[in-house]
Amino acid sequence: MNPFPHQACAAAGWLRFRGRGCVWLLGLGLLAGGGDSPLRAGEEPDPRIAAFDAANRLYEQGRYREAAAAYEALLAQGIVSPALYFNLGNAWFKAGAAGRAIGNYRLAERLAPRDPDIRANLRLTRELVRGQPPPAAPWWRRGSQRLTLDEWAGVTGGAVWLGFGALVWGELRPARRRLCRRWAAGSAALAMVAGAALAVQWAERRLRVEAVVIAREAVVRYGPLEVSPELQKVEDGTELVVLDQKDHWLQVTGLPRGTGWIRQTDVWVLPP
Repeated sequence: MNPFPHQACAAAGWLRFRGRGCVWLLGLGLLAGGGDSPLRAGEEPDPRIAAFDAANRLYEQGRYREAAAAYEALLAQGIVSPALYFNLGNAWFKAGAAGRAIGNYRLAERLAPRDPDIRANLRLTRELVRGQPPPAAPWWRRGSQRLTLDEWAGVTGGAVWLGFGALVWGELRPARRRLCRRWAAGSAALAMVAGAALAVQWAERRLRVEAVVIAREAVVRYGPLEVSPELQKVEDGTELVVLDQKDHWLQVTGLPRGTGWIRQTDVWVLPP
């Protein structure tokens, strides 16, 4: 039995909501400490669950900005889950803030990279902002994002221990030494692939700083000054890569016209 409500899964415009999807997300555990078992008789309900329930009701009533504020209050308490980011992204989208919606969908995707509802809503919001489907990411980036950092670390560690175990078993059972060496070689290959994917994703998260435009329209300039010539204008939801920072300006790339500077208050820098 899932104790968490799922009112925010109600169909909303063209956003994709699968009947199972949001419930499954909530089942991953709303609270940082986990624990999605039903309340026992006589137990007091967790106030954080009640707060999540209240935020979902605001969303259902069409009070999207209030719902977003309620979800963000839960995040401020240190609660992290794909369900929370997913619902927050939905609330911001319905409130007309595509940039904040994309940012929260991306944070949800980090925690549940294979969830179809998160991926669908992120893709469709990007299409709405761009006016066309976004270009496909390089194959190595798509491959590394199929699992979370923890999952890649688990696969890498498991393959290493499996390889060592096969070698030890081969020494203990000489008749099976050749087979064990094959297992060890396969485990080593798996560890190398998983380790490479882990390194790529870690570098992407730690070394690549990304931002999303959250202003209705922001001006990108040639220099970090208000008097600098205008390079181009960007709309809410435009995704950028941050190269440098100076005072209250960020040097960004990923623009059709090259690299420029944008006011820091016009974008949301995604946390590493």
